[in-house]
Amino acid sequence: MVKTRQLLSALVNQILALERNGGFSGFLCRMTEAAGDDGQTAKQLKRANEENEDSAEKVQAAKRIKAEGEHAEDEKKYPKKKVVLLMAYSGKGYYGMQRNPSASQFRTIEDDLVAALIKSGCIPENHGKDMKKASFQRCARTDKGVSAAGQVVSLKVWMIEDIVEKINEHLPPQIRVLGLKRVTQSFNSKNNCDGRTYSYMLPTVAFAPKDYDPGNIAAFRLEPDTLKQLNHLFSLYKGTHNFHNFTSQKAPSDPSARRYIMEMSCGEPFIRSNIEFAVITVRGQSFMMHQIRKMIGLVIAVIKGYAKEDVTERSWGQEKVDIPKAPGLGLVLERVHFDRYNKRFGGDGLHERLEWESEEEAIQAFKEAHIYPTIVETEREEGSMVSWMATLPIHHFEATAVYTQDNKNQKRDNADEGNVSD
Repeated sequence: MVKTRQLLSALVNQILALERNGGFSGFLCRMTEAAGDDGQTAKQLKRANEENEDSAEKVQAAKRIKAEGEHAEDEKKYPKKKVVLLMAYSGKGYYGMQRNPSASQFRTIEDDLVAALIKSGCIPENHGKDMKKASFQRCARTDKGVSAAGQVVSLKVWMIEDIVEKINEHLPPQIRVLGLKRVTQSFNSKNNCDGRTYSYMLPTVAFAPKDYDPGNIAAFRLEPDTLKQLNHLFSLYKGTHNFHNFTSQKAPSDPSARRYIMEMSCGEPFIRSNIEFAVITVRGQSFMMHQIRKMIGLVIAVIKGYAKEDVTERSWGQEKVDIPKAPGLGLVLERVHFDRYNKRFGGDGLHERLEWESEEEAIQAFKEAHIYPTIVETEREEGSMVSWMATLPIHHFEATAVYTQDNKNQKRDNADEGNVSD
């Protein structure tokens, strides 16, 4: 391969030398000094021009051959392999995970990831505009402002040395690749995923009685009985239900609105920056847009007394139920699960199980450094949960679609007074 590159370089240099010594400009000088009639001069000029164009084409062809030779050498030195990358990121300041080429002014996590993959030499530059060429797929499409501690993407990369370190060199501190594993050629991180676990961190004042002064957020403490009631309400979501009311533009008859929830619960409260927080954890096969935030929003509405407990079961029926959507700030993609893939390929002696025990320490460190502080400080400075709580009275939890339509003007009037619905 070295000899091939030397021959190609010599060919390019020879063509460039011919162009310098016998090119179009030199020919013109000789033609000016020579005698001849106009017709003969025109023919010679035409011939010189054709020779010059041919010379330029040869130069470009030689450069193309040289580039292809270098590309082939890179392919031989760093073979392409299908891998998964374990990612963690803080979603603040980003418009979600997925790239949107038609709206490049909205920065996404994938925009920075793809740029880092190119700069580090993991993928060709021409793959950047169309990542399908790299068989790229994300496991979960997180929304604007949502963070992740265990996102997984699959793609084909050149297996360069110190690949994870070199990718991270070109990423901002709030985005990190924490691990890499080889997978089968047909692996697709979205299609092979059979479960996703999310967490939602929020100040416990969200569960305070509706007449509690939200300005006294630091003094509130969650009572054990309230926590017990919360977990009862969250347990109602377990199983397969029709969640058409927990997203947008889904008809009750749409089969895709039926989703399976495996677990959902709220953990013990803890103190951060003099404010009590708690973390809600939910695991399901897959989730629709805004589904988790609406599931949490409805439970908060019930616990605060704005809605009755039976609204949960009624929301799975044919009626349209007005369900509030909790803020996106505290939502974090914790991990994704590949149980079926692990069972089939994890023990074949060729592929690794897609589990990340050895990366757990790095995951926790990233959360402590970038995710939790962002949630706490943003809540302290902007009060997104307290502001959202003020919108709960404008939701009509007993309303059908007809009733909600009739009261649209009333909701608009309330919004004008500062209670903007989320």
